[in-house]
Amino acid sequence: MKTFLFVQHQAPHKNLVGQEGLDAVLMGSAFVNCTLLFMDDGVFQLLRSQNPDVIGRKNYPATYVALRDYGVDHIYCSVSSMDDRKVMREDLIIEHECLSDRAIASLFDTHDVILSF
Repeated sequence: MKTFLFVQHQAPHKNLVGQEGLDAVLMGSAFVNCTLLFMDDGVFQLLRSQNPDVIGRKNYPATYVALRDYGVDHIYCSVSSMDDRKVMREDLIIEHECLSDRAIASLFDTHDVILSF
């Protein structure tokens, strides 16, 4: 069976790309093994204290807590992205494993399909 790596790069609520990425991983998990990686501004999607209602957006990041129910057990965040943005592990809404840039390169090598959002 093929393995899919979904990479969330963009900040939430800037546009619909982050929500589309979440929808894609939820749908894909019904058919293939899926891994999810948050890097660059994508780490902001997991912040606890979001209030997108003030800009008329849906709080889709709250749905990330359901990933494990959908069989998405491999969730990673880039250590360097978190450090660059002063995001602490305890600021994030879901359990994840932090990966170095070297480990992320290896992650890319071990997946058949990579989808970037």
